[in-house]
Amino acid sequence: MSGPHTVLLFQEWTLQPDQEPDAEPVTYSMQCAVCEEASTTSEDFADGQSWVFRHAGRNPSHLTYREIIIRPWRAWMRQH
Repeated sequence: MSGPHTVLLFQEWTLQPDQEPDAEPVTYSMQCAVCEEASTTSEDFADGQSWVFRHAGRNPSHLTYREIIIRPWRAWMRQH
């Protein structure tokens, strides 16, 4: 009588930013580290920066911000 057994197959994987024609776009937004309010997400980083200036103007004590970048990545198994 034989019991269950496992077969392991080790493969090399590659990971890189997705630059295929159908890749999702890289997007940017900014978030206030004080109140956590955030800009809208945009493909243009300047939109988030403009939001920071408006937000800081309305909230002079909010001086720290986070940049949030969403960059699509792609993984695939290397062929040997």
